[in-house]
Parts: sequence; C-alpha cells; structure tokens
Amino acid sequence: MLLVLDDPSLPLHNNLSESQIREYVKRRKVSGGTRSDAGRQCRDTFASLKKTCRLYGLSFWDYLTDRLTGNALFPRLANLIEKASHNLPCGVCSSY
Repeated sequence: MLLVLDDPSLPLHNNLSESQIREYVKRRKVSGGTRSDAGRQCRDTFASLKKTCRLYGLSFWDYLTDRLTGNALFPRLANLIEKASHNLPCGVCSSY
C-alpha cells in the first residue's frame, strides 16, 4: 500500500485484474473445462488473443483471419503492446 505514496497513479483496488479474467471464468464454469493440457493451452491462448485485440480496438476475428491468410494487414500485437508501454507512465493502464 505504501507504493501509492510514491506513485499516486497506482490503483487502490484490483478491479481491473478481476474484470479481465471474469469472462474466462464464466466460460470455464459453463463448459466444464477441457479434456487435455493441449486443449487448456489452446483455450488460454485464444482467450488471451481475444482480450488483447479487444484492448487495442481490433476485431479478433479479422486479426485471426489476417494471421491465418498471411496478409499482414494488421500490426503485430507485440508491436502494439510495446508502443503502448512507452506512452503510459508506470502503474497506469488504458481504459480496459
């Protein structure tokens, strides 16, 4: 809690973290989970890609289609994340 004294932009709650995993937890409860480790890894990967695309205002389906066809019309997510990290001060996140 004392870190907030050094950087007042740090949030005093974890609502952002909780809201980011809420959709994933609901889906897991409804489906009952996966049958294999490969299925779990696939689910986690696609959920992460979907959340990241949503965070940066990209259509997940269009991004996925672009990557599978090799058109390279969409920027790489790693480049978007790196660019955004240079623009935000420590502890501040975007409007997700």
